[in-house]
Amino acid sequence: MFNIERPHLNYRIITELIEQGSNVLDLGCGNGELLYKLKKEKNVSGRGVDIEERMIMECISKGISVFQGNLDEGLKDYATDSYDYVILNQTLQVTHKPVLVLKEMLRVGRKAIISFPNFGQIKLRFQLLLKGRMPVTKGLPYQWYNTPNIHLCTRKDFVVLCRENDIRILREIDTNKSRRINSFMANLRASEVIFILEKSVRK
Repeated sequence: MFNIERPHLNYRIITELIEQGSNVLDLGCGNGELLYKLKKEKNVSGRGVDIEERMIMECISKGISVFQGNLDEGLKDYATDSYDYVILNQTLQVTHKPVLVLKEMLRVGRKAIISFPNFGQIKLRFQLLLKGRMPVTKGLPYQWYNTPNIHLCTRKDFVVLCRENDIRILREIDTNKSRRINSFMANLRASEVIFILEKSVRK
């Protein structure tokens, strides 16, 4: 369920965001490639979570610590603030309970890094407007009937979700340009975004 073909893996960008020697939990880790890269380049202490047995075996073959689990059931086996970073790379849109997953990430991790395709991007809007069919792009290569994506959202939707759940956005990156988003046109331009989040501290 949580392993899809991801045309934009964002490994380079995410690796740059992680501090040296951090403790990292990678949710929907797939074959462990990102954690392997983080261990090699950033000397992280990392663990992955995935639901597919085949991916679990690939992680083990790379020497990656991995746990088999369903993200929609939460992260009850992980203590609060037990990780510096919890990563969810191109996986939020395939979960059944995205709000639960997001809240659990921020309970377990001091910071969360999330990436997902922006369904508000202008090319997708034009496809829907002109063709009257669900868009198919390099970043969203599936037909409506075989897509694993069940909760597609726009960048703006996600910003609103964070606001409604007292989640602080530390940084937002347009993966096409590998740079911080600071334009009011961001919801139209970015095909895929990365957010760095933390829990808001109530006064």
